Amino acid sequence: MIFLETKDVVKQYAGYLALDKVSVQIPSRKIFGLLGPNGAGKTTLIRIITRITAPDSGEVLFKNRPPAYEDIFNIGYLPEERGLYRKMKVGEQAVYLARLKGLSASVAKERLKKWFDKFDILSWWNKKLEELSKGMQQKVQFIITVIHDPELLIFDEPFSGFDPINAELLKNEILQLKEQGKTIIFSTHNMASVEEICDEIALLDKSKVVLNGNVNQIRNDHKQHIFKIHTGNENLIANGAHKVLEQRKDSQNYVFRIKKDEHVSNSEFLSNLLKNNEIISFEEEIPSMNDIFIQTVNQTNE
Repeated sequence: MIFLETKDVVKQYAGYLALDKVSVQIPSRKIFGLLGPNGAGKTTLIRIITRITAPDSGEVLFKNRPPAYEDIFNIGYLPEERGLYRKMKVGEQAVYLARLKGLSASVAKERLKKWFDKFDILSWWNKKLEELSKGMQQKVQFIITVIHDPELLIFDEPFSGFDPINAELLKNEILQLKEQGKTIIFSTHNMASVEEICDEIALLDKSKVVLNGNVNQIRNDHKQHIFKIHTGNENLIANGAHKVLEQRKDSQNYVFRIKKDEHVSNSEFLSNLLKNNEIISFEEEIPSMNDIFIQTVNQTNE
């Protein structure tokens, strides 16, 4: 089921085309990666989805219908640029912001204290925000984003500034939210995070969608028939069906990176290797999302 869809969305600012007929489909209960270099149009698209601004043309559909006023209360948005009040007490402003999202003061306080305890920041409830480290401030903003239990969550660079331990904590919380049935839009430049948590992605460049689909399928579609082989043989024998890209010796074996002839099947290639070599391990290299990101954007810019 498609939770949210944009159809041919166009947005222009003073002669600058920020979005050029952008169409994406965000499935329910999945984590959708919204990717792209700086200035590609990601933040503009998020602002249109959250109704901070409106498209010049095209449309946004929630659950296959036009958005309604009450839909805004069913969205949690963590922007890249954080926006809490530095001189205000942490708990006080958290309750205030939760009430803006429709919670009563008592419910807001109850939920917030559970989250603060979970993130080990309850002792900072009566501290001013400026007394907290950047990481603790970001934990507070994350809690405020999810406190009203919305169906759609939008995280823009949520791991920015976090140390590895707290980044892992936040990643696990996002995955738990998905397990609870939330639909999540995840915007980041960290491609390793995309591989770890995203189900599908859309890559924007120069205001257009240049790549979209299932993460695993995209990685498989970009395979280049490159294999890493550990063998006991100093010279690999493969009857000309490959090109050696790299050869080295580790502590025990010889390691080859080879590019297989694409017209030769994997099973045929492996069978040939086993006949002529002592194969210890055989693994096809699947390109990373980082490599695919760079390759796709470079192709767009050629």
